[in-house]
Amino acid sequence: MSPTMFPRRPRRPTLVLALLVVPSVAALACKPRERAAAPPAAAGQTALSDAQIAHIAVTANSIDSAMGELAKSKARSAAVRDFAQTMITDHGGVNRQAVQLATRLNLTPEANDVSRQLQRGADSARASLSSASGAAFDRAYIAREVEYHQAVLDALDKTLVPNAKNAELKTLLQSVRPAFVAHLERAKQIQSTLGNR
Repeated sequence: MSPTMFPRRPRRPTLVLALLVVPSVAALACKPRERAAAPPAAAGQTALSDAQIAHIAVTANSIDSAMGELAKSKARSAAVRDFAQTMITDHGGVNRQAVQLATRLNLTPEANDVSRQLQRGADSARASLSSASGAAFDRAYIAREVEYHQAVLDALDKTLVPNAKNAELKTLLQSVRPAFVAHLERAKQIQSTLGNR
């Protein structure tokens, strides 16, 4: 985590941020404010296995890290660039931790409809964001991040924790929630300063 945003806590192998993203986030990988239909797991039709949750998590963290790279290169606002760097650092670090934990648990992440939908949505969002520039890019990127992090928090509470079967995984999912709250609050604060510039 970024030392400027979060106090350091003792590190332990965790899926931390990685495992917080679930089906409802697939809708947010689309253009800002554009929603996709709820995926099957979000609608309660299919339970997610720990291996599927792991794949969703790695996919989602890779997506947000890549979006951070895009924002770091295109953003006009220093605050947006700083936020983007935090997303690169935090989500990249979480993916490394996720791989370590999955290895230790002998858990092979399993591709699934949700992780595939996340990637398709991210590809669409990236194309949309890539065509924006200047202040319009800053507003679109931060709007997406606000929606994305809110969806992650909702998904954590409503889908991931309830679907996690491994007790260690479930505990870790619950312990990372404050970091997502901090990301969301920071994104909202930045959003309020961008206005209609």
